[in-house]
Amino acid sequence: MKTSRRTFMKKSGKAIGAATLASQLPINLFGKPEAALNSFGFQVWTIREKLFEDFEGTLKMMAGLGYKEVEMCSPLGYSDAGFEPLNKMRGTDMKKIIEGAGLKCRSSHYTMGELRNHLDNRIEWSKQMGISQIIASSFWLPKEASVDDYRKAAIELNAIGEKTKRAGIQMGYHNHHMEFEKRGDELIYDALLEEFDPELVKMQFQVAVVNIGYKAADYFRKYPGRFISSHLADWSPEKKASVPIGQGIVDWEDFFEAAKIGGVKNFFVEMDPVTFKPSAEFLANI
Repeated sequence: MKTSRRTFMKKSGKAIGAATLASQLPINLFGKPEAALNSFGFQVWTIREKLFEDFEGTLKMMAGLGYKEVEMCSPLGYSDAGFEPLNKMRGTDMKKIIEGAGLKCRSSHYTMGELRNHLDNRIEWSKQMGISQIIASSFWLPKEASVDDYRKAAIELNAIGEKTKRAGIQMGYHNHHMEFEKRGDELIYDALLEEFDPELVKMQFQVAVVNIGYKAADYFRKYPGRFISSHLADWSPEKKASVPIGQGIVDWEDFFEAAKIGGVKNFFVEMDPVTFKPSAEFLANI
């Protein structure tokens, strides 16, 4: 998944730049310490082929597994990854299909290219969808990019976040493993947290980085209120592979307790499709 997404995103920034375009109250996820997690969602990227084949049917299938929310990929920015047919659909029409399937869409991923070049259009689409969280799906800078390169990109996203905030939409940033690389003694992710304005850009934490030793709960506690959502994943050192939520090394009780401190409002599973059913069963009984 990481390789295919990297390949697509590196091409899409240029493609979108050249292209020409013809309220959400956060739900209370923690009513009581012992309460079950009453709303969790999924990211569409790993099931995008099924989504293209049968948009409504795939959403209903996921709702049937127990998911209550869906995080989209912006059809404009992800057109080259197969989302082009969905780009022809008005946001209001897409919202009706999503809600008709028993889901809500509060969040979507966007490429930097479309945020840079078509921000007004994407804000309009987001409002049509009822989306309150615009998540930049990473900067996808060159592999050799310096910390200063990341800082400059963060300053640009702050400015974009200022515009989305005026529109009533929170900007967020999603990490991949690359942001947990070091340049000398400096971790890229820590530099981004220093550079992002805490009010303008919140973080969407990718739990999958647990396989290289970074725990979401540690960051939630170290940076209170800096997070908006999280992508859920689990890891088995024995199998050296991703496993369904609850079957790996992540301490989920600690995770959800720390998430309250971090400010996390939404949780989206993003793993191999075969993990969606057992993951939903686990999360429904948290």
